[in-house]
Amino acid sequence: MTFAILASILGAALLLEICLTHRQLSRAVKRRVTRPPQLRSYPSVTVIRPVRGADVGAADNFAAALDTGYPGDIETIFLFDEADDPGYPIARQVVHEHLAAGRPGRAEVRVSGTPPRGVTGKLHAMMVGEQLASNELIAFGDSDTRPDHDVLRVAVEELLCTPGAGCTFPPVVVDGEAQKAGDVGYAMLINAWYGPSVALAARGTDGALPFIMGQLMVFKRETLLAIGGVACAKGQLVDDMYIGTCVAKAGYKNIMTQHPLRIATGGMTIGGFVKLFRRWLLFSRNGLPQSFTWPMWVRGVEFWIGLLTTGMALATGHWLVALVPAAALAAFALSLAKIGERFGGAAIQGKHMLLPFAIPVIAPMVVVNTWFNKQVDWRGRAYTLDGHARLA
Repeated sequence: MTFAILASILGAALLLEICLTHRQLSRAVKRRVTRPPQLRSYPSVTVIRPVRGADVGAADNFAAALDTGYPGDIETIFLFDEADDPGYPIARQVVHEHLAAGRPGRAEVRVSGTPPRGVTGKLHAMMVGEQLASNELIAFGDSDTRPDHDVLRVAVEELLCTPGAGCTFPPVVVDGEAQKAGDVGYAMLINAWYGPSVALAARGTDGALPFIMGQLMVFKRETLLAIGGVACAKGQLVDDMYIGTCVAKAGYKNIMTQHPLRIATGGMTIGGFVKLFRRWLLFSRNGLPQSFTWPMWVRGVEFWIGLLTTGMALATGHWLVALVPAAALAAFALSLAKIGERFGGAAIQGKHMLLPFAIPVIAPMVVVNTWFNKQVDWRGRAYTLDGHARLA
């Protein structure tokens, strides 16, 4: 009888907490209608795009990266480690077609060379690109993103109109229809976990954060000068988050804009998602403050409490009691799905309805794996990490 009462109270408390958290996150991800003021004249921008391999929809990604709709002078530099990279001829063809059509902006494809020891391939390309950049502002964009006609313009407007801003970056969203289960997992990770948590952290600070989620980040040159350039992240596995901490320490603000940036994905298997999830957990260990990651861990703990309470109630024959924590689990899954949609993602199809549980289920096993396995494969390169998830 005592267990039944405790399980019922615990289940009801979980259900209430999940509903309150859902309300809080829903408010955080609601994008404001107001836009930053348009500028009388737009500064020139150099966009550095490190690339390794051919991502899903690489040609479309490259074409979108050139067709930004930015109203000022813009140059785009695609940087590859070597010329025999499978994405290299795709980028060259897209750039050729863009220039041949007389579309706005300058573009070129360059080879940055093999990264030196203690530097990731991406950071090395960013360092080379920073030296090649000739325009007033410098931006860095990931190769698996597909920007629309507004995201770069809004980032520049926010950068120049926000007092104290040194860098701006947009929220990222996976908004394509899932082809495989791994796509759903990736969408849930971005749209229902990390993205809303970033929005919640930025809500009470006018968008200012002590880190950067750097799928696209736009810098003032004075900011880069103050932190010693992107080379400040040498030795780090996670360049963007660490660079963001350097920007904040230098007295500048990292501002998250309201206009989202799309990540292109498709055909990801569950195995591929687990590897990606492991990298994100490693990223989180070095660069994200505990005040940001802690609420996500609390949500995971709530899920396990609900799962274990439901299991114990069923195992002891308390079938009706099990309905209460089971209702909390159902609310948990529904909340993740709805938050993901509200953030900008696609609705989950019926055959994938159980996948919202995937992240909290596998998270403990993946965390244990990161403790003992210090190797990480990223973009075709293997890195050995130390105990703080930095390059050993």
